[in-house]
Amino acid sequence: MDGSIGALVTAAQQGDPLAAKALFDALYDELHRMARRELARRGGLAEISPTTLLHKAYIDMAGSDRAFPDRARFMGYAARVMRGLLIDHLREQRAHKRGGQFHITSLATDVVEQVADVQELTGISDALDELATIDREAAEVVDLKFFCGFSFAEIAAMYGVSERTVQRLWEKARLYLYRSLRTNLG
Repeated sequence: MDGSIGALVTAAQQGDPLAAKALFDALYDELHRMARRELARRGGLAEISPTTLLHKAYIDMAGSDRAFPDRARFMGYAARVMRGLLIDHLREQRAHKRGGQFHITSLATDVVEQVADVQELTGISDALDELATIDREAAEVVDLKFFCGFSFAEIAAMYGVSERTVQRLWEKARLYLYRSLRTNLG
């Protein structure tokens, strides 16, 4: 992470609201790209624009007291917030489509390129959350690779490890998620 972003992260963690805004502004283009990618994976939900998704995510993130020791963790958290908002939106659509009048909300995580079934998406979310309690780094690699769109080389550079180490974490996470989904959804 470059020095200016690092300084902004540190100042934002210490409660400086101007630093938090400056951090968001500095990463805006990358976050906007991530929002476009998340919407594309969901079939381009016409009623939500990438900018709207990004701004809703910013509102959620601004209310959080989470600490972000580096850019990778900040971007991973942003991806999780965006996915959670999309899952909430899809659930709300499904409830209205089925005649339901309930508003269900939760943060969810997606590890499959195209997931149409909300139940399957919830299962993936639960499995990734469970993985994070067992192996935080493996779960973060999934967030950074799959949801932020970073390459293995970029993730390795962020963490200061070899690309092969990141690939091993990726494979470990994939195996865990596959087994968990097969057990819970199968």
